[in-house]
Formats: sequence, structure tokens, C-alpha cells
Amino acid sequence: MSNRVVCREASHAGSWYSASGSQLNAQLEGWLSQAQSTIRPARAIIAPRRVFILGPSHHVPLSRCALSPADVYRTPLYDLRIDQKVYADLWKTGLFERMSLQTDEDEHSIEMHLPYTAKAMESHKDEFSIVPVLVGALSESKEQEYGRLLSKYLADPTNLFIISSDFCHWGQRFRYTYYDESQGEIYRSIEHLDKMGMGIIEQLDPISFTNYLKKYRNTICGRHPIGVLLNAVAELRKSGLEMNFSFLNYAQSSQCRNWQDSSVSYAAGALIVH
Repeated sequence: MSNRVVCREASHAGSWYSASGSQLNAQLEGWLSQAQSTIRPARAIIAPRRVFILGPSHHVPLSRCALSPADVYRTPLYDLRIDQKVYADLWKTGLFERMSLQTDEDEHSIEMHLPYTAKAMESHKDEFSIVPVLVGALSESKEQEYGRLLSKYLADPTNLFIISSDFCHWGQRFRYTYYDESQGEIYRSIEHLDKMGMGIIEQLDPISFTNYLKKYRNTICGRHPIGVLLNAVAELRKSGLEMNFSFLNYAQSSQCRNWQDSSVSYAAGALIVH
């Protein structure tokens, strides 16, 4: 048996974000200083010991969820340790695949949250671990199954969940050009469509979210990780646990006004447990 530590490199550093630790640190400090705090403290404030990061698979066909082969995820700030005990427990369920290191490093959905996680947790960097989960194109029943499985971890106040997702990818290059003329300019139609979905997510209703996606086919890349979260919440609500979700910010990469334009929408929100 080899005791070699397997490391996932920060493969998108230097292209998607700075590979310089000092420059990245300064950028994150600047951005985080501009963030407005929520009305009540979210789970991140109580220094979680374990951070689950659920991201969609963009590059490989996957009908289930997959775990990383790595022990450590590198970032330009410091290395993040994967919680191998939780990984072992998840693996025992038989519901997970093991992705290759190449697949892991090709994927950006989880990695893009690592610098923020590292920065937010820097004062506890030796006291927490991460649980990265790559989420495939799950059926409704699979979203329910993974939601039930992960609900016990969501109920634990020492855990934090990060769900990686953009919202609408609009334009011919994304093969999605839904337009509701009653909303005026195209970018207004996109915002209306996104905020309709965001409102359903805030209701924490997985069935309504699935129906919304079926009706509008909105190109929300993290729709399956979101579906898993909503089903985990639904499971916990059965036992009387009160939660609410609020979106904090929404933006578009550009304002589409004609059919040659394209944009990607972004939204950020927080789940509060009472």
C-alpha cells in the first residue's frame, strides 16, 4: 500500500483567477470587504469544521455523483484537506463513482469556490476539511436519494454546504434564446426568467423547481446540485427543522439586446437554519 498523498492541482489558476497567492489574497480581501452581511449569521460564521462543495459536471457524462481521488486540493493560498472519513462513509453507500484525477482537474465548478473557502477559513485553516462532490445529470429520483443521504450532514451545524452554479446561459453559442417580449429588452426577459427560478428556490420546493426547469429549460448549470440541496432541506423539514433561503445578489455578465449577444447570469444566496 502506498502512502503517497494525491494532490489535485489548482489547474485553473493563472487563467480563470490569479495564480499568485499574494495577488489573489489582496483581490479576495477587496471583494469580501464589499460584501454585505446577511440579517442573521449563516452557518459559515460559526466556523464549520467541514465544508461540502457540490459542483456540476461540465466535461464528462455522469448519471450519479462522483468523489475525488485526491487527498488534498491545492490553492494559491494554502492546501485544503479532503475529509477521508466522510468520503469513506459516502463510498460505502454504493451511490458514488470515483472520478479520475484528470476529470477532477479539468472541472472548474468546485475549484472556483476553493480560494473563497480558503480565504474565509484562513483563521481556522488547520481545523477544517472539505468534501468535494461532483454532481452528474441526476434524475428526479436520484436528486431525492442524494438529498436524503446528505440531509444528515446538512443538519449538523458543524458542516457548511456550498452549491456551485451559474444561472441562465443565454445566446446562440449556448443554444438557448428564450425571450419573453412582454419583459422588454432581452436582458430584462433573462432577469425575469432567472428571478422566477430564484423565487422557487427561496420557497425550498424541489418539485416546483423541477417543474420550472421542465417548462422553461433554463440553462442553470448547477440545477442538479441545487436539486440535491432542495431535497435535503425537504427531508429535514419533515422532522420540523425550520430553514429559509434568501438570495443576496444577482448579476449578468452583459446586457443582451439583440440575437447576436450572449450572457451568463450569476446569483448568490444563503440558507439559514433557525
